[in-house]
Amino acid sequence: MLLRSSLFCLSGLLFAGLLSAGLLSADDLTKARDAQDRPSIEKQIRELQGAAKPADAASQYRLAVAQSYLAEVAQELRDKSQAKSAAEAGMDAAKKAIALKPDTAEYHRILGTLCGQVIPANPLAGLKYFRCAQDSVTQALKINPSLAEAHVARGVGNYYLPSSFGGGVELAIKDFEKAIQLAPKSSEAQLWLGIALRKLNRNADARKALQRAVDLNPSRIWAKQQLEKTPAQ
Repeated sequence: MLLRSSLFCLSGLLFAGLLSAGLLSADDLTKARDAQDRPSIEKQIRELQGAAKPADAASQYRLAVAQSYLAEVAQELRDKSQAKSAAEAGMDAAKKAIALKPDTAEYHRILGTLCGQVIPANPLAGLKYFRCAQDSVTQALKINPSLAEAHVARGVGNYYLPSSFGGGVELAIKDFEKAIQLAPKSSEAQLWLGIALRKLNRNADARKALQRAVDLNPSRIWAKQQLEKTPAQ
């Protein structure tokens, strides 16, 4: 549903602003995600686990984002077991951040993304985690309707949710286009727009969006892979 796995993606545009001095750099974590460098992400998760404080929402959020990145990369590399375990571990940290600061939209967004990342890794868990993913992203947008990352997260959810259950690719495209309107330089929104357009066999438009995603973030291996697998017509 809501990837970030990989997909899920979802992913880190607000992360830099919430890092505090002395902890790992958001740039390092994003680079590791883009390069599908699991060992580096795992190392940084261990560092964040050591630095996370029970009463510090920001440090719990940082840990949740790192786990989401690990789930995303594991899903991209087709390691469903690790994708599931990383997403579930990240949910615990995200819930702690929300308990401490319930009015922070991004904390709800990352929880929704993590809940969604379990679903492609373990479809049997879909019923259990679907509501968490949907409700968390809805709450994020209620708090901050201009949060582009939340629109991407909702779009990923709609992409995986059949139209008979209230989702569908057309709704997903509207979400991704809204995210791009709010954040024109969002490579994630362009990436997912391209994937959704390809599902409708709009391959020429899909390639344009995917090329834009690669142009905005040339280091993202997964974006390049999606562009390569998209037919010209």
